[in-house]
Amino acid sequence: MPVTLHSENATPGTIPAAANVLAIARQVLHEEADAVRAVADALAATPDFGACVQAILQLKGRVVVTGIGKSAHIAGKIVATLNSTGTPALFMHAADAIHGDLGMIQPEDFVIAISKSGDTPEIKVLVPLLRRKGVPLAALVSNADSYLAQQATYVLHAPVTKEACPNNLAPTTSTTAALALGDALAVCLLESRQFTAADFARLHPGGTLGKRLYLKVGDLSRQNQRPQVPEDAPLKDVLLEISGKRLGATAVLDAAGHLAGIITDGDLRRMLGSFSDLEKLKARDILTPRPATIDVEDFAAEALARMQSRNITQLVVTEDGRFAGFIHLHDLLREGLV
Repeated sequence: MPVTLHSENATPGTIPAAANVLAIARQVLHEEADAVRAVADALAATPDFGACVQAILQLKGRVVVTGIGKSAHIAGKIVATLNSTGTPALFMHAADAIHGDLGMIQPEDFVIAISKSGDTPEIKVLVPLLRRKGVPLAALVSNADSYLAQQATYVLHAPVTKEACPNNLAPTTSTTAALALGDALAVCLLESRQFTAADFARLHPGGTLGKRLYLKVGDLSRQNQRPQVPEDAPLKDVLLEISGKRLGATAVLDAAGHLAGIITDGDLRRMLGSFSDLEKLKARDILTPRPATIDVEDFAAEALARMQSRNITQLVVTEDGRFAGFIHLHDLLREGLV
């Protein structure tokens, strides 16, 4: 049963009970979720969706997404998603289009117009101008019988029977449905293009997300010193190497220069309780064989995952199978990856 913010006897501005607020919020979310499910069910009866995807994949130009009011905000978000997933796109406000912005549309482009009713005055003015340009037009509409839908090359149907707003006025379920259908379109294009995480990284170089996708282990490890000792190094040399290079560990290399193991601060502390004659100890006596390693070409985010899974603070870095240094948890903290 629908809930209302105010009872019949309440005065405007009355602070509602917390339980009533939560009930309203849950109702809104359920209604919007139902709207998205309805759009998904409608896809089976919308053959234009697949044809629209194919047309965009063959496009030589850009996807221009337009709308008015709240639909314009949804159009802007869809444009951002398309651009970030490998489909060049532009936003054009439907009202500004008839005041000069129509010039951004080129013959090779594809236009998506978003409108719940499909009958707004601005859309009715814009559509004939788009038809004169000869560009394909997709209508993302709730009303499949609208003027926009009838004039479009493709109809992307997002049926919505009621807004979540109690007055059935404020765009809520309709904008959510349009946004979800736009996301579905973008992901279909992404999958069809076989757009990879590496492709995504090239378009998202900034921030933590970008670093997770492009920062390599070698980018960080090469900034560190490379503590290493031979297998026959005495304990004193091991201590000096670990303390001098300030990474909390040293690699131990065999006579051929291959990685034989690792000695950490923790290994040294545990050693004190296991050996009585420390002067005779060599690196080979206290090393940990087969330490956790990672290649210079692996992503730094993968280094973090391995450290977390093993509950350790550093990894030995290798290049072409040979010792190449260390990457430490502090390196990842410094880059904001943790």
